[in-house]
Amino acid sequence: MRSIMRFKGVLIALSALGLTACSVGMSDLEDFVAQEKAKKSNRIEPIPQIKQYEAFAYVEGNRRDPFVPTEPDTRAAGAAGNSALRPDLHRNREPLEEFPLDGLRMMGIIQANGQTYALIKAPDNVIHRVTRGDHMGQNYGAITSISDSEIKLTEIIPDGFGGWMQRPASISTAQ
Repeated sequence: MRSIMRFKGVLIALSALGLTACSVGMSDLEDFVAQEKAKKSNRIEPIPQIKQYEAFAYVEGNRRDPFVPTEPDTRAAGAAGNSALRPDLHRNREPLEEFPLDGLRMMGIIQANGQTYALIKAPDNVIHRVTRGDHMGQNYGAITSISDSEIKLTEIIPDGFGGWMQRPASISTAQ
């Protein structure tokens, strides 16, 4: 108990000594404050006045209603060719639709039962067998024909006007 009381006494004495040490060297601080007070104050510009809000009354007249969607642009539909063209988003995606066309390699063809199949090597090194009507590539590409040296596809891509357009594509035999 005595040691705790002694410790408290020492602590109080050190605190008092520390506080008196802070007040000794304040002359430079007092000089700085006096210099700052002696400087001329710059005039602060007043806050700019905010312009009063002017309400705009929309009078339809010959203008269109801004809350009714506009009719589709006929130029965009003409550029797309067939405005009803769009990919079937409800169709189950086939394994080769996971890869871009430039990542797929045609390895050869097989003919069986009057049907021609192409062998396609995917980037994951799996060989797939495809035929006319199958899909591959990331742009809804449908195989239209298979020859000894190439597979021809028709892709459906966005036309930039909110519609879709068809684009031919092909994959050649790997050299």
